[in-house]
Amino acid sequence: MYRSGAVMAWNVFKFCAALRGLGSIMILVVLGVVGVTYYAVVVCNYAPALVDGDLDSLIAVAVLILFHSLLVMLLWSYFSVVFTDPGSVPPNWRPELDEERGDTDPLTESEFGTASSDPVNLRVRYCRKCNQFKPPRCHHCSVCGRCVLKMDHHCVWVVNCVGALNYKYFLLFLFYTFLETSLATLALLPHFVAFFSDGEIAGTPGNLATTFLAFVLNLAFALSVLGFLIMHISLVAANTTTIEAYEKKTTPKWRYDLGRKRNLEQVFGLDRRYWFIPTYSEEDVRRMPALQGLEYPSKPDFDAQEF
Repeated sequence: MYRSGAVMAWNVFKFCAALRGLGSIMILVVLGVVGVTYYAVVVCNYAPALVDGDLDSLIAVAVLILFHSLLVMLLWSYFSVVFTDPGSVPPNWRPELDEERGDTDPLTESEFGTASSDPVNLRVRYCRKCNQFKPPRCHHCSVCGRCVLKMDHHCVWVVNCVGALNYKYFLLFLFYTFLETSLATLALLPHFVAFFSDGEIAGTPGNLATTFLAFVLNLAFALSVLGFLIMHISLVAANTTTIEAYEKKTTPKWRYDLGRKRNLEQVFGLDRRYWFIPTYSEEDVRRMPALQGLEYPSKPDFDAQEF
């Protein structure tokens, strides 16, 4: 029995190591899809249409301007997620007792490692893998091998954890990916339909194959990203993460749910001019502790079920 458990634990760690090694490949996959789409939309179809004149040229200008604008925002958001640390627990961090409520986050004696009669110690969270205290909403990532502030999930597509400091960038990446892939699908749809027509199709076989492949890829990504985007919008509206939504299961109330407007501000900031770009205003960073991942406002006098 012990041997079987040991083998299972070993396989889990090998799986985590495989996910870490998959990172650079996934970046190449993302850039590859972007490259194929760019070649199909711009090089094969709409750049040549600029010289056609009349309505075709106007449509081509509009498509190219919108396509390049969304592409810039997509790549900016994507690499912001990739290169932004999601948030680590500061060295020697210690929880502070809430003097008004008289508690912090709960912790069972078995998790803490030693029994204690101190009521404060019984309401702190501790990671036995990192050997450190855990701030509220912090979780340990087995792939990264560390605790991540307000961890949502580890995403192989961005080669990084999605947490407190890069969650907004991840949401914008989903948003602009959906818009870009939807635009590419619509732009390539007439050329895709032409494959099944009886008339003669202009273009080299290579360009036609690239157009066909780009249409199928972008349609698939648009549909899949839409579902993922809707899920995360619902999570943000309730001020919860993927992990928290799973853990709280049927809990009817959530201590961090401050209403949709304030919940959105906890992720995107107070300055709405910055909501759709992957950065924050200096004022928001200074005024909102939640953007740093260590302190989160909650409902007053709310006895929530903690994890």
